[in-house]
Amino acid sequence: MKSITVALPAYNEAENIPAMVEEVVNTLESLGRTYEVIVVNDGSRDNTAAVVRELEARYPHVRLVDHEVNQGYGAAVWTGLTSAKTDLVFFTDADRQFDLGELPKLLAKIDQADLVVGYRSPRRDPLMRRLNGWGWSRLVTLLFGYTARDIDCAFKLMQRHVVDTLKEQVQSRGATFSAEFLVRAKRAGFRFEEVAINGHRPRVAGNPTGAKLSVILRAFRELIAVRSQLAQQEQTKTKHI
Repeated sequence: MKSITVALPAYNEAENIPAMVEEVVNTLESLGRTYEVIVVNDGSRDNTAAVVRELEARYPHVRLVDHEVNQGYGAAVWTGLTSAKTDLVFFTDADRQFDLGELPKLLAKIDQADLVVGYRSPRRDPLMRRLNGWGWSRLVTLLFGYTARDIDCAFKLMQRHVVDTLKEQVQSRGATFSAEFLVRAKRAGFRFEEVAINGHRPRVAGNPTGAKLSVILRAFRELIAVRSQLAQQEQTKTKHI
């Protein structure tokens, strides 16, 4: 049975992280797999890091990776994925919006795929966030072709070799991370499976940052940069044919 890492990016999630880690640990213990839990504290301004250190003392499989300054959502996810030491790597958010009891759905598909991508069904976010997410997914699909139904769904499981292959390619460190990661994975020829995630829950504590203007502008800048880089790579490839 393959070992698994659960990576949790966290920014100002001191209120959520104890219950989230407990849910992750209980789920993984029930699966009977060798596992580790990596919490990436992305320069939180609250006491997220201190709380995770307490959890490390309580749970031997939990490990804190600390960004001294906030680098962005994608940076936190990527640090978690690239710090993994197991056969399988999974990430989800630390805000407790996903039911970890849905993880076996992804595990059931991973032997036939390199990457299993969840999609929220239904998505239990405020209307504006749902509209923004719909528009973003359509834009990414328009620019790069279809990759996944719910691009930013933070419920993704992958074989370790996917991370190893893309390690030097993925550059986005903000909200564009998931889009770039999926686009590059698709172009690398990795096999995708998609799974409906019914256990998406409203946020009960903490504040999301995805709707901030600075986050949105960074996302568009990164998306343009990815588009430009891939176009240049295509031109270079064409010249050598």
